[in-house]
Amino acid sequence: MNFLEFVSTRQSVRAFDPERAVEKEKIERIVEAARLAPSACNAQPWHMIVVDEPELKNKVADATSARALGMNHFTKQAPVHIVLVEEKVNLTSGVGGWVKQKDYAQMDLGVIAAHIVLAAHAEGLGSCILGWFNEPKMRSLLSIPDTKRVWLDIAIGYSVQSLRTKKRKPMEEVVSFNRYRK
Repeated sequence: MNFLEFVSTRQSVRAFDPERAVEKEKIERIVEAARLAPSACNAQPWHMIVVDEPELKNKVADATSARALGMNHFTKQAPVHIVLVEEKVNLTSGVGGWVKQKDYAQMDLGVIAAHIVLAAHAEGLGSCILGWFNEPKMRSLLSIPDTKRVWLDIAIGYSVQSLRTKKRKPMEEVVSFNRYRK
């Protein structure tokens, strides 16, 4: 399978097999792939917390859920959550970000999240990136200092969801060559 075929079969999963644990070796390969993600000036402004202890994982899932709004009601099904915490950038990335008025750490966390979900897919697992969660509760549950930003939670497990057709904007609406054109 080529890369384009591979990414066309990766989807955000919202139905996991709650009875099927994820093998530790697969999680180790996923976090290693994430650790190797590129970052601005090699700052690597991240810390990953793998949550696989069932009781704690359920509490983390509760921190992501807002049932009244229909948000993330599926997260307890996922046997593993990888929580991404923003760390400080190095001097070069920090100065460059200040000069260019760009948050390189934010970009780098997006890159590492992409590595995690693609590595999970390569391992035959489903995943879903979660940005909706109770950050103070997440900090408390995982002993994250108040000075740190919890950026994302990625739910991982074996999917029981069928493959959906991707709905994307047409190429000509999102791509132009050699100049901006809308």
